[in-house]
Amino acid sequence: MFKGGFGDLLQQAQKMREEMKRIQESMANRTVEATAGGGMVKVLANGKQQIVKITLDPEVLKLNDKEMLEDLIRAGVNAALKSSQELMSEEMGKLAGGLGPMASMLKGFF
Repeated sequence: MFKGGFGDLLQQAQKMREEMKRIQESMANRTVEATAGGGMVKVLANGKQQIVKITLDPEVLKLNDKEMLEDLIRAGVNAALKSSQELMSEEMGKLAGGLGPMASMLKGFF
């Protein structure tokens, strides 16, 4: 089933665990940006699904429409978090791709 026996399998699992930790730590330094309302709201999130910054166009504040602004912020945050999750999935997918037959067993984890 696995080349090299159980000892090699455990060694591979340890390497995978270390690589997953490295990827997760590096995600804090990677960012994605999403916009809403034609760029009136910009949201920056990191790869750990944390909101880093929200920028509002001064023009949106002049509209004095609280509900619209809340909707735009929510839409921007949701889009940024989705992009952040996709970034993490992409990186974890690269890790899983190097596992060969084990990748299919771990597919649901990423």
